[in-house]
Amino acid sequence: MESRLAVRLTPRGGADRIDGWGEDAQGRPLLKVRVSAPPVEGEANAALEKLLAKALGLPKSAITVAAGQTARVKSVAVRGLSPEDIRARLG
Repeated sequence: MESRLAVRLTPRGGADRIDGWGEDAQGRPLLKVRVSAPPVEGEANAALEKLLAKALGLPKSAITVAAGQTARVKSVAVRGLSPEDIRARLG
């Protein structure tokens, strides 16, 4: 099973943390995340994958930035959890 999660990532955010749920301009839910890594050579994306894996209790290999590698809003593939399970684990 693979689910997709919309994430608004803030690189160089001072600390690695999940700021909670929000909405995009069209009203779709997205997860707001900040990482201390800079947006250089995939460092921020790697930090995002690591942070989400830890928060969801999954191996890092289960989390992949599937689209938007250079965009602020990304589509993240999560293997092994349903969208409902993701929402429950992240609050």
